[in-house]
Amino acid sequence: MALVVASATLAGSPPLSSQTPAGWTDVASGYRTALQRAGVTGSSLMLMRAGQIVAHENVGLQDAASGTPVDDETIYHWASITKTFTGIAIMQLRDRGLLSLDDPVVKYVPELRLAHDPFGPIDQIKIRHLMSHSAGFRAATWPWGGDKPWHPFEPTTWQQIVAMLPYTEVEFAPGTRYSYSNPGVIFLGRIIEQLTGDDYEMYVTKNILMPLGMRSAFFDRAPYYLLPHRSHSYFRDDAGIREARFDFDTGITVSNGGLNASFGDMAKYIAFLQGSDANRALYDVVLRRPSLLEMWTPQISSREGEGTNGYDSHAALSFFVERYGDVELVGHSGDQNGFISHLYLHPDSGQAWLLSMNTDVTPSADGHRPGSRQVDTAVRDLILAHVLRSK
Repeated sequence: MALVVASATLAGSPPLSSQTPAGWTDVASGYRTALQRAGVTGSSLMLMRAGQIVAHENVGLQDAASGTPVDDETIYHWASITKTFTGIAIMQLRDRGLLSLDDPVVKYVPELRLAHDPFGPIDQIKIRHLMSHSAGFRAATWPWGGDKPWHPFEPTTWQQIVAMLPYTEVEFAPGTRYSYSNPGVIFLGRIIEQLTGDDYEMYVTKNILMPLGMRSAFFDRAPYYLLPHRSHSYFRDDAGIREARFDFDTGITVSNGGLNASFGDMAKYIAFLQGSDANRALYDVVLRRPSLLEMWTPQISSREGEGTNGYDSHAALSFFVERYGDVELVGHSGDQNGFISHLYLHPDSGQAWLLSMNTDVTPSADGHRPGSRQVDTAVRDLILAHVLRSK
């Protein structure tokens, strides 16, 4: 597959620095090679330092059928990176005195008493456990369905989740181990709605997206005027490539993975995460720095969890903390409906990077074609070697 490659300035995003890291040429070359080998249709990669974009690459196609290339305005689906926005919303409510992270979840979601908890009173499950995936709930939102064209992409209403609670078993004592749980984050979204009276999407739009100026960010289906910029997505395996659902609705699971946004808008979010004294007043409107740093405090080891490949990893509060030798990274990944993404922060150097691919590639049986997650890992290793550890 021929790849269309472009560098971008991302108009309307944080300023573009003229100080591109010396090792970026190696990173960009390795990134393009990995995409080519995997057969990824379209992708973007961005490196930031101290709130400024220092390098950015667009590669391939936003829409294979029309031949539309990825560009500065392409809107990707961010899947589980949405969970970091959900966590920030919970911390906002905590800082306003509306909840404590050690409150029992049933204080706000009484329907959870319908679930079967063989480990004792369900009051033992705290908000903190939901944020660190240590509450004991299953991984999947819905234990069946979604595999036929007429099925909703995800359950559409809270009542459907409630109907499943009598058939839901808590799988381990809260706080004793890690297990990634999408239902747990739905419960966080429900808490936000119960305490604010806003739908989850509206609360996050008003209290995170709007203050940060994320004008092309939205949940679920696109506004009509942004639809031409929304990336299509694909699945590739040994049988070939097929398009995933386009402009889909994540339903009641929106707090897990409903966010869509351009790289320019996500750069504004990363600049907030990186922090800046010059923008302190604005960023404190969203979340005070001490509360954000609290979210990066490890809560429980996730080394044996999904996708960690044995490296030193801990679940924090809606983020993950990973260590690779002498480098500690804070971040979150996303994987849904053909989109694969990763956000990484390196607080020690004030650097961060963001990767999105619009193709979920399954590695080939003969090992010739790497999968999307192998591309993600290759990019991480390139940045560790040529940017973060470079002299």
